[in-house]
Amino acid sequence: MHGDPQLWSDLCARLARISGAFLRVQVEAGASAVQLFDSWAGALSRADYVRHVQPHSAAALAALEGLDVPKIHFGVGTGELLAQMSEVGCDVIGVDYRVSIPDALERTGSRLPVQGNLDPALLFAPWEPLASRVRAILTEGAAAPGHIFNLGHGVLPSTDPDVLTRVVDLVHEHSRR
Repeated sequence: MHGDPQLWSDLCARLARISGAFLRVQVEAGASAVQLFDSWAGALSRADYVRHVQPHSAAALAALEGLDVPKIHFGVGTGELLAQMSEVGCDVIGVDYRVSIPDALERTGSRLPVQGNLDPALLFAPWEPLASRVRAILTEGAAAPGHIFNLGHGVLPSTDPDVLTRVVDLVHEHSRR
């Protein structure tokens, strides 16, 4: 990225075209929403993200122009980049478990719905602390223009599927109110 910026840009442009095409194919195959997931953006400074990555994320999402589908943009460890990530043409900003939903709303100007942000490690906690955190996230999400409850990153391999079922049931129960 720093040693050969042109090579970096060329590589990212190619990856953006591939990612955009892949997202578009998903929609054309029936997906009702898509997510551009960036595992490494959080390792960058804001300046490096804006200069070296943001234009390519925007290009990937631009490939969906003309399709009526919500576009979610999520990155791991990107709390300090949420404002910039929310400017790439997404409809929803994903929030990992390191940033509270109120902080994410502040950083993005409360312009977009949010997705997130239960810490996947909490799925190993006793039920009451886990359920308490799920309810707190749902309450925080109610202040957003929209909220999709989700983990603030992926499911760990040794997670008990029954715990996930209980979390989903709790979210549905709370959401009916």
